[in-house]
Amino acid sequence: MTSEVVVATIAETRGVTREFRSGGGSVRALRGVDLRIRPGEFVALRGRSGSGKTTLLNILIGLDNPTEGQVLILERDLAKMSESERARLRRESIGMMFQNAHLFPSLTAQENVEIPLRLGRMQSAQRTRQAREALEQVGLGKRAHHRGLELSGGEQQRVALARALVHQPRFIVADEPTGNLDSLTGRDITKLLSDICHTNKIGMLIATHDATLVAMADRVAIIQDGRIAE
Repeated sequence: MTSEVVVATIAETRGVTREFRSGGGSVRALRGVDLRIRPGEFVALRGRSGSGKTTLLNILIGLDNPTEGQVLILERDLAKMSESERARLRRESIGMMFQNAHLFPSLTAQENVEIPLRLGRMQSAQRTRQAREALEQVGLGKRAHHRGLELSGGEQQRVALARALVHQPRFIVADEPTGNLDSLTGRDITKLLSDICHTNKIGMLIATHDATLVAMADRVAIIQDGRIAE
């Protein structure tokens, strides 16, 4: 097993601009975005719909490319990586969560959590152990064999978090992870995210409108008309 490389910055954008062609013209979704996320830092990204939040998240995980600027993940320049290298980076070092848990309803919680490890062709025994540990970490060890349809909304989102954590990522990106939850459950998920971030020194960037999540963040980045203000 290789030792973990120590980095000062988990994710960084330098002067990132993203321009889309539309009807013979162009739309600038991002305008010179500079953002840095350090190990163990829990950063909330706020902004109205259409402000560029999702575009920025997609660029940070290598699913989209900036028109201008530089993106570094674990101090590696995404522009210098092939698509297969980016896919490997996501598979090994980045966890992702969304507003919807996106579980397979016919699979158990444990089977859902194991999916990223199956894609990485991990052996069965190790896959089972890591999935169970991830579920224990989010407080769902006793629900490991319940199917997605048998879980509450909050439990489903905890399974989604366990799935994001199961490969022991260095960076987690989430898009409105508490958006479909009631306030009490959302608060529980937010505290869980914060605790895991600080305990495991994971860099987290979470796009959100949730005031509770914003209040618990270490730092808030506000995006407006494609620009970041902190």
